Amino acid sequence: MSKLDELIKKLCPDGVEYKAIKDCVLKIRNIKWKNADESETYSYIDLTSVNRDKSGIDKTISINRKNAPSRAQQIVKKQDILLGTTRPMLKRFCIVPAIYDNQICSTGFCVLRANPEMVLPQYLYHHITSSKFFNYVEKNQKGASYPSISDDKVKAFRIPVPPMEVQREIVKILDNFTELTAELTAELTARKKQYEYYRNRLLTFEHNCRKGKIIDMLARPITDGPHTTPEFTEKGIPFISAEAIWDGKIHFEKKRGYITEAFDVECCKKYKPQKNDVFMVKSGSTTGKVAYVDTNERFNVWSPLAAMRVNQENNPRFLFYLLQSEPIQKMVHAKASHGSQPNLSMRALEQFDVMIPPLDVQNRIVNVLDNFDKVCNDLHIGLPAEIEARKKQYEFYRDSLLTFLEKGESILTEQNRTELRYALIKLLQYVFGYVTVRISDVAETNIGLATSVTKYKTDKGVQLLHNSDIQPNRIVVKNYEYVSPEFAEKNYKKLLHKGDIITVHTGDVGTSAVIGDEFDGAIGFTTITTKVHNTDILMPAYLCHFLNSQKCKRQIAAMTISDRNNLNQSSFEKIRFEMPNLETQREIVRVLKNMDDLHSDISSGLPAEIEARKKQYEYYRDKLLSFKEKKG
Repeated sequence: MSKLDELIKKLCPDGVEYKAIKDCVLKIRNIKWKNADESETYSYIDLTSVNRDKSGIDKTISINRKNAPSRAQQIVKKQDILLGTTRPMLKRFCIVPAIYDNQICSTGFCVLRANPEMVLPQYLYHHITSSKFFNYVEKNQKGASYPSISDDKVKAFRIPVPPMEVQREIVKILDNFTELTAELTAELTARKKQYEYYRNRLLTFEHNCRKGKIIDMLARPITDGPHTTPEFTEKGIPFISAEAIWDGKIHFEKKRGYITEAFDVECCKKYKPQKNDVFMVKSGSTTGKVAYVDTNERFNVWSPLAAMRVNQENNPRFLFYLLQSEPIQKMVHAKASHGSQPNLSMRALEQFDVMIPPLDVQNRIVNVLDNFDKVCNDLHIGLPAEIEARKKQYEFYRDSLLTFLEKGESILTEQNRTELRYALIKLLQYVFGYVTVRISDVAETNIGLATSVTKYKTDKGVQLLHNSDIQPNRIVVKNYEYVSPEFAEKNYKKLLHKGDIITVHTGDVGTSAVIGDEFDGAIGFTTITTKVHNTDILMPAYLCHFLNSQKCKRQIAAMTISDRNNLNQSSFEKIRFEMPNLETQREIVRVLKNMDDLHSDISSGLPAEIEARKKQYEYYRDKLLSFKEKKG
């Protein structure tokens, strides 16, 4: 027998008394602003302050007598319980931490202050998070557009009130479950934020795309559902509004209700939802939330939703991600009117400025973001075993990949792990067709032998290659010179091998050639030598062609006078170039080789566990909070 069983058998063997919440809580005092000190400030906890995932308070604003909103009335204390009472805020609840003691909250919350002689705050908190309580809320909320439940109705809910010792043991058990879930949820939340940051920056790039408006991506103007309130029926066509839109999905379980076939037919004269449409909430507290239609099932929508359908030149999933990006969300906030509820005009939304890449680039972006979204949200992907590795991966992509998209230049640092660097390069090559890198990002460079060799020359041994031997893409030795292997090993351990690149550092600065079989094992005398790190992402011949290009010559010409005339290793490593995928490199090298050959002839890239823990917690919570009611 468990400790809880023993306590129940000992302290309440015949059941416990059920009481309305109003009989278990203390009265909440409202602030009287006209009597408040003008110099005193308070934290204002509004309807968006409570984090749905963490059940905690995220951000507040500072208010005083002069700027206090009319809804800022209720003075809260530590251990008070806040419960959102309007539909968009339902299931937003928390226990007020000590830091917010004696602060102000919105009247959109029902504030429950446990009577310490009756119930523990945590015990009461677990009750209002229960499925039984929210079933009660669903049955007792009022209002068509924004259903809500009154404080009186919340406080009329009846809960079992066992002795304090029993409450403490129940709280102990349930807190263990919530703590385990909270740990995983925190990791998942961090992962989602990293993904959102990645998504935002990926969608702000300006390479290979044109400037336009959202309307330019659409097959028809943005529209919405009916503005009249329908009569709901027990069966029929699902009718969706703003509260069913979050996490990029339509949550049909949160439908407003069912409408008749006749009303649906009437609605469809204006707009008929279909698969691959994109919705944005355009009015209410959740304005800006986006959802993608991934079903062929029949349903219809109400006026708070703006419906968008792309034309053949655009990918609907790209629009879906674009609308969630930081720049678009900022425009939503700036353009929405702010009366009692935000409201965004469909015509204003159509005119939002966007960068529109070609369809093939959109498709590749969607492929990448869909995969990241799956990692963040698929409940079948376990968290604990891979969370640390994935966290580091996302941090890497966040801090490195997205800097490229912002600045259009090199994104790699010496701190990047090699395997992640190559993965990132391949990803960028896949999405954009190329990636901009520095030579030092993808190759190792060295300065050739600079020691006087006159007295160490031999008739045969290790070949010396001079600046004068290097021509664009070929090595033509005028005077064969050698040094002894002993001298070479002592003074220069980095011998040139097939595939390495040798570059002129003085005179015709930058002229480069690739080492072939005939010079394998040679030494570059005062030249710069380059060894590509990974030939699976970069062909030495491609880099060599770039080094001989006018684009590279222009970068060298922009250097200091000393570097222009005598290229040093540090400046050489900073040279930037665009690196396409390997297939494109091969084709470029093939074409240039053919041209070169022709010229030569002529001239000579957790949630499953969270869900299980939540279900575990909900099962034990509902089981532990159910008592046999005492008769009489």
